[in-house]
Amino acid sequence: MKALMTTWLAALLLMLGTLAHAQSDLTIEITRGSDRATPIAVVPFATDGESLPEDVAQIISDDLERSGFFAPLPRDAMYDRPSSGDEVRYGQWRALDVRYLVVGNVSRGSDGYRIRYELMDISGQRRMIGESVSAGSNELRGGAHYISDQIFEAITGIRGAFSTRIAYVTAQGTDQDMQFALYVADADGHNSQQVLSSREPILSPAWSPDGRKLAYVSFETERPAIYVQDVGTGQRARLASFDGINGAPAWSPDGRRLAMTLSKDGQPEIYVMDVGSRNLERITNNSSIDTEPSWAPDGRSLIFTSDRSGGPQIYRYSFGGGQVERLTFTGNYNARGRLSPDGETLFLVHRSSNGYQVARQDLGSGRLVVLSDSRWDESPSVAPNGTMVIFATQQGNSGVLGAVSADGRASYRLPSARGDVREPAWSPFLN
Repeated sequence: MKALMTTWLAALLLMLGTLAHAQSDLTIEITRGSDRATPIAVVPFATDGESLPEDVAQIISDDLERSGFFAPLPRDAMYDRPSSGDEVRYGQWRALDVRYLVVGNVSRGSDGYRIRYELMDISGQRRMIGESVSAGSNELRGGAHYISDQIFEAITGIRGAFSTRIAYVTAQGTDQDMQFALYVADADGHNSQQVLSSREPILSPAWSPDGRKLAYVSFETERPAIYVQDVGTGQRARLASFDGINGAPAWSPDGRRLAMTLSKDGQPEIYVMDVGSRNLERITNNSSIDTEPSWAPDGRSLIFTSDRSGGPQIYRYSFGGGQVERLTFTGNYNARGRLSPDGETLFLVHRSSNGYQVARQDLGSGRLVVLSDSRWDESPSVAPNGTMVIFATQQGNSGVLGAVSADGRASYRLPSARGDVREPAWSPFLN
């Protein structure tokens, strides 16, 4: 019952107003590369001689490697370092088995930086894309992530998610003096900003579809309540504080409703609240424990975890007819389900003889494949392009974030120097 129960235990405290910068960036540790990764080279970008605060080419290279789709060539293996497509000698790069090449330069202007880049197809000896990107004085990382998105999509046909964000919770201190904080950061763990601080545990942050708000659970009034907070301004509203459990908020795709777990009528059940009117609709009515709701991308159904079959399994509720069907049958523990953006794949926590791990189940065939290789995984959250899953896990005695590609071939971890890290939530695309 571990994954069922931890969803309801949360405590969030003081609103800190506008975001406060904090030294709580996560670091990237690549733990497994894909054997199918495409060879690519990202040449160090030329500059006008000025020392830059960020290495744009390195950020792009790291983004592409972390995706599991690409295997960047090490810099010390580069014989040549062109800064424009006109300078590329294709034969040299072909001899290094490089399929794609990224070249560019960065120049400083009065209002920030100008980044020029080109993506070259080595076998076709042609330029695929290229543009000039403006970045403010403190926005070089953002410009690099944008370029990574364009390169990723040009080669794979899949929209890049490097410019998205993640929310996560840190915990540090002793049992008698524990401090918790909720952060948001770039998808690579950099540029972290503190949103909330509390001496009580923080769980279940959930992004609104527009990426502007987080829903969460707080025990600050000595009983759990569900709040929605604007990430930028810090303004928040309490939406649910009924007797009993108020937990596991999940936004509908249109941002107008929140699914949640409430026990105000007895057993924990799934409810849906209209955010504007605060009207509630009860979705499940069962003597079991029903929790961890998550919406289908089309908004026509919900998935949730229930022990109605004797142990935690994932079910789907369809709006309109109200039918409930069981989705998972492999093993006796499957929980915290999250659907892929196309709605065809289910990501979840699966218990096997090796512990609790992130798994993928094809909804058409029902086939389940374990993706992670650790023993204490929880809280999976899917990237908005469906290529990666971020989750909480254990590394030694510390809680860290892990990420694994949807095919299980590549993985990395994001530990923090500021204590345990838990409860990740991947943002939607930010327009």
